[in-house]
Order: sequence, then C-alpha cells, then structure tokens
Amino acid sequence: MTRDADAFFQLMTRLLDIKKEIQRLSDERREILHALSEGHDSALVAQRQEIDERLAELWDEYRAERARVRFGERDIIIARARHEERLERAAA
Repeated sequence: MTRDADAFFQLMTRLLDIKKEIQRLSDERREILHALSEGHDSALVAQRQEIDERLAELWDEYRAERARVRFGERDIIIARARHEERLERAAA
C-alpha cells in the first residue's frame, strides 16, 4: 500500500509542479503583453510566442497526467480494451 501512496503523492507533486510552472509563465506572459501594449518590440513578440508554445505543452502534459490519475496507465487501458475486444469476438 505504501508504494501506491508514494506513487500517488509523486503524481500529485508532479501536477502541482506543472501548475506552478503554468502560473509562472502566465504571469510572465501577462507582463510581456503589457509591455507590448506600450509599443511593438520584435524580441518581446518572439518571447511571447515561445511562452505560448511552452504553455500549450504544459497544459497538454497536465491533461495527460490528470487522465492517468483518473483512468490509469495508457498501456494497461489499451491492453484491457484489446482483451475485451478478443472476448467479444470469441463470444460472437
């Protein structure tokens, strides 16, 4: 049971770390957008685009981790679905 608890706490820590990074980048993006509202700066535009891309990656990672918490490991889910599919074919 402690191994399961350790894995859960590791996963929750990972989710919290991702959320903290999302918040930090969102704050940085807000500051860049504020600076851009005062005038165009190519370097800031490029920096904002990099942050937007990183934020998209982090949100994808966060959603994947949440799905893993809720539904389990992807490989196990796929193996179970294939097994159920084989059982249905055998029953038909």
